[in-house]
Amino acid sequence: MATNGNSQSSTAHLTTPTPLTGAEILWATLAGEGVTDVFGYPGGAILPVYDALRKFPIRHILVRHEQGAAHMADGYARASGRVGVAMATSGPGATNLVTGIATAMLDSIPMVCVTGNVPTRVLGTDAFQEVDITGVTLPITKHNFLVTRTEDVAATLRHAFQIARSGRPGPVLVDITKDAQQGSANFNFEAAKPRPYRPHPMLRVEDSGLDQAAELIRNAKRPVILAGHGVMESGAMEQVRTLAERAQIPVALTLLGLGGFPASHPLNLGMMGMHGEAWVNDAIQEADLLIACGMRFDDRVTGTPATYALKAKKIHIEVDPAEINKNVKVDVALVGDLAEVLEQLLPRIAGRDGAAWLKAIEASKGAVAVHDIKNLPDMGHLYAAHVMHDLWRMTGGDAVVVTDVGQHQMWEAQYFRHERPRTLITSGGLGTMGFALPAAIGAKIACPEKEVWVVAGDGGFQMTAAELATIVQEKIKINIALINNGYLGMVRQWQEFFYERNYEATPLVCPDFVKLAGAHGIAARAVHKRAEVAEAVAAARSAAGPYLIDFQVEKEDAVYPMIPAGSALHEMIRRPGKRVKDPLEETADE
Repeated sequence: MATNGNSQSSTAHLTTPTPLTGAEILWATLAGEGVTDVFGYPGGAILPVYDALRKFPIRHILVRHEQGAAHMADGYARASGRVGVAMATSGPGATNLVTGIATAMLDSIPMVCVTGNVPTRVLGTDAFQEVDITGVTLPITKHNFLVTRTEDVAATLRHAFQIARSGRPGPVLVDITKDAQQGSANFNFEAAKPRPYRPHPMLRVEDSGLDQAAELIRNAKRPVILAGHGVMESGAMEQVRTLAERAQIPVALTLLGLGGFPASHPLNLGMMGMHGEAWVNDAIQEADLLIACGMRFDDRVTGTPATYALKAKKIHIEVDPAEINKNVKVDVALVGDLAEVLEQLLPRIAGRDGAAWLKAIEASKGAVAVHDIKNLPDMGHLYAAHVMHDLWRMTGGDAVVVTDVGQHQMWEAQYFRHERPRTLITSGGLGTMGFALPAAIGAKIACPEKEVWVVAGDGGFQMTAAELATIVQEKIKINIALINNGYLGMVRQWQEFFYERNYEATPLVCPDFVKLAGAHGIAARAVHKRAEVAEAVAAARSAAGPYLIDFQVEKEDAVYPMIPAGSALHEMIRRPGKRVKDPLEETADE
């Protein structure tokens, strides 16, 4: 860990030109942008930057793999709402960031990645550890820059931060050649300020569009609000809640939207989509109006678009014009920041009676098999759903949970009830295994006062398990709930359902995770029965340092419901059990 602060720390705020090296300008600019933590790994092409770090009050977290640096910066941004910063050298250091950059891009996470590159004079010569990283990352960044002149370092970095956080957020890469780091130039933080952000010309909501949307809401009998990740990115939690309560409209959430609307609220239906509850998906299919708030109609949400909510008019409120009509054709598009658009729409919305529609949805919950985890008898088996429910119960939901990708991710979404925004951090669009452990480090650095839990499968955990050493070196208190079923669980589930149980390449031979944690100096224990869960969770929460629990759960459990690929939203593989007639089918034409 490097925590540095002395004479140069004030250079970011100088209003008179001050001669600095490019490396010093980089740190001074980051400090001026409010950066306090950077995740990275040094190398030859970025050594001048690391040499200058000692002069600045910025903490550097040394990762064990550059992919971990990108995920840490990502987790930092998701937990805090601030821009995360990752750093790497040229060549393999830079390319190791790619998966993390793509993860951030698909989920609209504000992040700036700084890479060093070979000197300008040898660019394009296949010099040692040279890679055209701007070319590599062009499709997976919001923008990227190659800086070859020292005098351009500050302005480029400040522009990168502006791009990362404005409009629809996203990752930006700044590649700086070694000679630009070593050269000298006058530094003036204020003079390097970018031109004011100019919103997209389409980001202007007309009164006619607001009036159309208000009329659709006023006339709807079966409306549903679809709340996505944009609710939190926009800070529109209160506006969405006001709309739902005033018009008595139930709210369905995307995976990344969980926490944007309180789980305990009576209008909260739960998660929609591929592993959403049956009554949520059925309500969407029977709705006569969908109000999409900060979501992009992802395929995991809609199922087959040709069969998606055919009875419904659709209002789409979205900051990115490119998402309008991309996946689902809508009737009214309100392009702009969600909170700002809703502030203009709400005065046009009067109270309405939604009792009949809400009653029909509530009745539909009794028409499908539902796992009551709290009251499910303990038959000696440990299920991942048990773990998720008990973890939620013991923390009171007052924790930041960072998941990996797979079955455990869906069980967490179903059984851990998120009341507040930014309490579920997970890779949605890219579905990146190995995300959880490093992202949790970033989340804890961003929010040191919060309780942070990693929820990871045995497969994904092994992809970035080297970051256990980072946790120890940086003295980070994180609890790890390892859902260990001895398989690549979600892939195995697909093989069970669709490939005649041909479990090819999905059984895992795993290390003894308790010993692995112990080798890093991390306290750990294994849990085999539900009766042991509470004691283990309590031990982890009370431990002064990091703690790992190896939950050895049922090996061939499946996530229900599940929409098979190419199927409609209502064509779910439901939980095993008797299904009676769905009341929504009886009220669809009312």
